[in-house]
Amino acid sequence: MIGRIKGLLVEKLPPLVLVDVQGVGYEIDVPMSTFYNLPAIGAQITLHTHLVVREDVHLLFGFATEAERQAFRQLVKISGVGARTALALLSGLSVADLQQAVAAQDSGRLIKIPGIGKKTAERLLLELRDKLNAGMTGPIGGGMPTSMGSSDVLNALLSLGYNDREANWATRQLPAGVAVSDGIRQALKLLSKEK
Repeated sequence: MIGRIKGLLVEKLPPLVLVDVQGVGYEIDVPMSTFYNLPAIGAQITLHTHLVVREDVHLLFGFATEAERQAFRQLVKISGVGARTALALLSGLSVADLQQAVAAQDSGRLIKIPGIGKKTAERLLLELRDKLNAGMTGPIGGGMPTSMGSSDVLNALLSLGYNDREANWATRQLPAGVAVSDGIRQALKLLSKEK
């Protein structure tokens, strides 16, 4: 199993990225949430990965955060949800948004994702009800418990090249329950004022 890829970002063709790892180019499909947070071509990146092996093809999927990868793994375990559908879900919803939709049993949010019909949305809500939150909450890095949104923001800042001290400081300044995309924007504004 290939669990992590660290290398040079060579190409970005949504949803595919090409990462050069010591001369070997890995084609990796990423959700749009990860794609939008990628650095410029030529920069070093690290992606958490999941390898799908089928009779006719090997597919590598990459994620900016461990939470995204865990959500992807829970999604592909559900009958009728393949890797492409799971990728579409994570492209349309952050992990925190997906958790909120599952907790509220809000099928309307899931139906808005292309390829997700009413029956699939209901199956997702039913099967993820206990699984999604159980595997992705609690302490991150052994410290204080962090919400999934702030964890995603922290990981995004680290992947953008900020050091641990800067990323942790900016994440602590954010209001509780902020959406991941808003949190990243606010954290970047805070960090740009500090420089």
